[in-house]
Amino acid sequence: MSTAVICSMPAEGHVRPLLVVAAELHARGWRVRMLTGARYAPMVRAAGVDFVPLPPAADTLDELGAGDRKRGRDAINSGVEQAFFAPAPLAGQTLLAMLEEEPTDVVLHEPTFVGVQALHRLAPEQRPFVAMCGIIPLGLSSRDTPPYGLGITPLRRTLPNRLRNAVLTAVATRVVLRPVHRAADRMLAGMGAPALRGRFFMDILRSADLIAQFTVPAFEFPRSDAPESLRYYGPMTRVEQSGLEAPPWFAELGKHRPVVHVTQGTVANTDFGELVRPTVEALSDLDVDIDIVVTTGGRPVAALTEALVGLAPQPGRLHVGEFLPYDKLLPLTDVLVTNGGYGGLHHALQHGVPVVVAGDSEDKVETSARVAWSGAGIRLGTSTPTVAQVRAAVQRILGDPSYARASRAIGDAIATSPGPVGFVDDVEEQVRRRQAAGVA
Repeated sequence: MSTAVICSMPAEGHVRPLLVVAAELHARGWRVRMLTGARYAPMVRAAGVDFVPLPPAADTLDELGAGDRKRGRDAINSGVEQAFFAPAPLAGQTLLAMLEEEPTDVVLHEPTFVGVQALHRLAPEQRPFVAMCGIIPLGLSSRDTPPYGLGITPLRRTLPNRLRNAVLTAVATRVVLRPVHRAADRMLAGMGAPALRGRFFMDILRSADLIAQFTVPAFEFPRSDAPESLRYYGPMTRVEQSGLEAPPWFAELGKHRPVVHVTQGTVANTDFGELVRPTVEALSDLDVDIDIVVTTGGRPVAALTEALVGLAPQPGRLHVGEFLPYDKLLPLTDVLVTNGGYGGLHHALQHGVPVVVAGDSEDKVETSARVAWSGAGIRLGTSTPTVAQVRAAVQRILGDPSYARASRAIGDAIATSPGPVGFVDDVEEQVRRRQAAGVA
């Protein structure tokens, strides 16, 4: 029986896509163990996967995410160290102990689980096959891309683009993002892993045998110097038939008016004044009728009602639910207004829905950059846009069909992408080759 260990930092947007991979492995007869936070034990076990808890001192990401979110440069310099580097040595020790207790064929990890660098304590022939599962925008440095974390898009002309990127990367590594590079080297030294030696900090991901990016090339910056180990598989989580019942008002959606859906997701939804209220206000006094659909991401509808006090949308034009069936809602949606989670964006793109994206924390500055670069939507450059900003962006998308065309093109690519089946096919092929070569 082939065996796998899957490593994820404790956050729902990290765990869920990896559980799709785990389910595919399990269906093929693999023994799968998953190392993540205690909160996700029921979710992991429900997928038929053995749960292994992170030590409490490394099980901190959910708690950090519930506090004040760091933004801009600070989200990289101090945010990455606090959220991902600090727990890495202990998480790495736990992973090594799991492998000592029971050797495994494959270790799968998402990009923020940097404890996997502890595997470099082992001789190459003693390490299992390692696959990095890209559930956030790809961060590998390249002559063709600006450095990760600045939210800058590539230029269209090759020579000016490469010259600018070289300067930006040097400045980011040595000046702008110097604190996170120093923190990375301290972390790597503490785990006995190779130092950066001047490389960009996200390049520690190059140590994986397979860099599996869970998107399609049309939604990622091209890299002519990408490593051969980089492959695209499309998103793991896709909008499928929902068990949720559609409310009665669904029957009228899309028949007479454009539909705009706004959500702050399930994590950054403690303050509806950031995005939902400005959007409802922006769309409530337009000359054209619009159906506004809001999901609270699991928070009580009463909390949204309180946040919208003083607004007066046209009667019957505002529709609200804690959760709604996306398989029925997205095909009816003309514009999605979102704070830019990677998974949620791919759900919209799967259905060819153009997006207005607001977000300047965590990886959202980079997801927003890819929305703008791909032409699939408009980025607002802030998590707290004004009413005027939202109104102008929605009106622009409704009046310009190029955004929907670009989103549909990405959706078509997602439909034909390999997905979890293709990813696991490749993992199994690599394991067979290693076994044939006598490698652990």
